[in-house]
Amino acid sequence: MNKSERIKAFVDLGNFLSQFSSENAKQTEHPLNTLYYDEFKSLLSRVSLENRWFTPLHVHASIYGICSFLKKEKLTKWMANYSISDKNTNLKVAVIMAGNIPMVGFHDMLCVLISGHRFIGKLSSKDNQLLNFVANLLIAINPEFEALLHFQSERLSGENKFDAIIATGSNNSARYFEAYFSKYDHIIRRNRNSLAVLSGTESDEELKALGKDVFMYFGLGCRNVSKLYLPKNYNIPHLLDCWNDYSFVKTHNKYMNNYDYQRSLLLMNRIEHLDNGFLLLRENQEISSPIGVVNYEYYSEINDLKIKLNTNSDLIQCIVSKELKNAIPFGKTQEPELWDYADDVDSMEFLSQLKSK
Repeated sequence: MNKSERIKAFVDLGNFLSQFSSENAKQTEHPLNTLYYDEFKSLLSRVSLENRWFTPLHVHASIYGICSFLKKEKLTKWMANYSISDKNTNLKVAVIMAGNIPMVGFHDMLCVLISGHRFIGKLSSKDNQLLNFVANLLIAINPEFEALLHFQSERLSGENKFDAIIATGSNNSARYFEAYFSKYDHIIRRNRNSLAVLSGTESDEELKALGKDVFMYFGLGCRNVSKLYLPKNYNIPHLLDCWNDYSFVKTHNKYMNNYDYQRSLLLMNRIEHLDNGFLLLRENQEISSPIGVVNYEYYSEINDLKIKLNTNSDLIQCIVSKELKNAIPFGKTQEPELWDYADDVDSMEFLSQLKSK
């Protein structure tokens, strides 16, 4: 399979998935529909029932994000930056995937396959059906993928005879990955969180959009904003008012159980906080925060804050702001482009430079 055929296959995949990119998306004509449309629709319903964090809204949002970059122009532009083999390489790349949001491992799978390598996937038990189905779709589009795609439920080990590995996990699991897979070419990802830097000049529309960065996927993703940097005397109650549209999280039992637990801790320990009934804001220097909580911290000088953020860059996935250069616009953290790599590690550069040993 050459590069053009790989691109075509993923474009065809995106066209099929686009029928499920929102709860109101309509069925279109596609060669895969006869065999796979109803089956995939049924799977999406089951996934939302089996993993309560994967609500229909969030499953469809994840599909929308994937479809947004499965475009011929984007894929061609992206691949042009790398030296990618026009033939399959036979190199095997193992990928240990997270399961915090639906199909979060798709980008890694895309990178491996579009590079011409063989993919060995270790799915999270929290998200172990959707990407399996996507793999079947790819095989239906181009049967050559059958020899390039493999998922396994057992733990990855040296006996799998792969050539490189990409692993995503917690800081604790990352230490294990580093030790266990040190002999392989590897990318090991750790915990990161995202933050927003506000100036007080943001419009209500921008603040409402920021709510999407906070509440999408219930804050479970590394691209979710878990920390706010605010100027002195910032009007926090007004910010909370701008997030009233996200009160739908109150209907989600798992989210509200976390919110209630964190609220009890703050009250018992007499820690000052703000509470709008579905989100807690507390002044705290940590970038990471529990579900149902967003930390905030005041700053005096923006230049001092830039230095601080640069010092802690290994803890930060992305920054939302209109004050900082190269920051992400409000409401866009969960819409990364193909070239927006997790942990700022260029996966395609890594994959394009792999050699047989």
